[in-house]
Amino acid sequence: MHMTRFVDLPDVLAPFVAANLPRATGAGLDPHEYGRVTERLRSLRDWPEAFAAAGRGHRAAGDRALGQGRTVSAGEAYRLAARWFHFATLLPHPDRDGAARAAADADEAMSRALELLDPTAVRIEGEGFVGWLRRPAGIERPPVVLVVPGMDSGKEEFHAVTRALLRRGVAAFTLDGPGQGVLAATSRPTADYHRVVGRVIDALEPRGDVDGGRIAVIGLSLGGYYAAVSAAREPRVRATATVSGPHRLDWDALPPFVTETLAQRCGGPDAAQEFARRVDLAQVAPLIAGPLRVVDGGLDVIPGVVNGEPLARRVPQGEYLLVPHGGHLLGEAVPDWLPGAADWLVERL
Repeated sequence: MHMTRFVDLPDVLAPFVAANLPRATGAGLDPHEYGRVTERLRSLRDWPEAFAAAGRGHRAAGDRALGQGRTVSAGEAYRLAARWFHFATLLPHPDRDGAARAAADADEAMSRALELLDPTAVRIEGEGFVGWLRRPAGIERPPVVLVVPGMDSGKEEFHAVTRALLRRGVAAFTLDGPGQGVLAATSRPTADYHRVVGRVIDALEPRGDVDGGRIAVIGLSLGGYYAAVSAAREPRVRATATVSGPHRLDWDALPPFVTETLAQRCGGPDAAQEFARRVDLAQVAPLIAGPLRVVDGGLDVIPGVVNGEPLARRVPQGEYLLVPHGGHLLGEAVPDWLPGAADWLVERL
């Protein structure tokens, strides 16, 4: 039976644009530019090229600024380009080669931005992960928080989280894991994400510029599930925060955007359904011995997704924050959760 692609469903453009505005602004995109880019879309099929074109525009602005010796402006333009290129990859669009190019452009633009804005940033790659280690100035061996993205996000998205941690004297390692960001074209998501986190910690522990014995994790969206699994299975994780993370997925009730995205990234609907079946924290929650903070938005209602409250309730040191006016990823309510979450992580490290 032929199934209509998500991007071709009737009347889906306007709701998708509206739903992603808080996420875009939370990630640092200007809402007015977002409006200009999205108001020209005729369908969701136009989304990737429109956002990639915006990314190319900011990249060109960075090139011009660099040519004039304006390194700060160049770095900021490249960082903004990385965000726009990343948002070009969000959809389960049939052009997967285009998505891979946009993810590679985001990765390259972020590399150029950090070279200018934070030259002490270190790129670390290992089996199933790649990311950036950024350290606060003036602290010899700071603890580290791993920033874990979700189903369709990547290391270029959560700048505000990284900035909040750095300003509080904690290093941040923002990563792409299997099926995420620049690795999405060559790998598939894994429900055993604790193995990825374990390999990241293996890479951080021997370093002399961070304290590899003091590591926490914050996971956003599906990354919240990844973070919780890591807290349960990886004993070196000292504290964990989840933001809009699922406690459980019910495949039959999930909306087409989620099922189609998972099918593309997992390698087919059967693999996606098996992955979704494993996203269930009921059994592992009691194994989380360390402190856990769960953050949810009261407006975050996705069919087939059980939000994080049961996780917080089942973890011995779990605590729960519900922001009533926050949606998914709480981009419209950043002051209501991010400073407190960053402080909470720092205090437990």
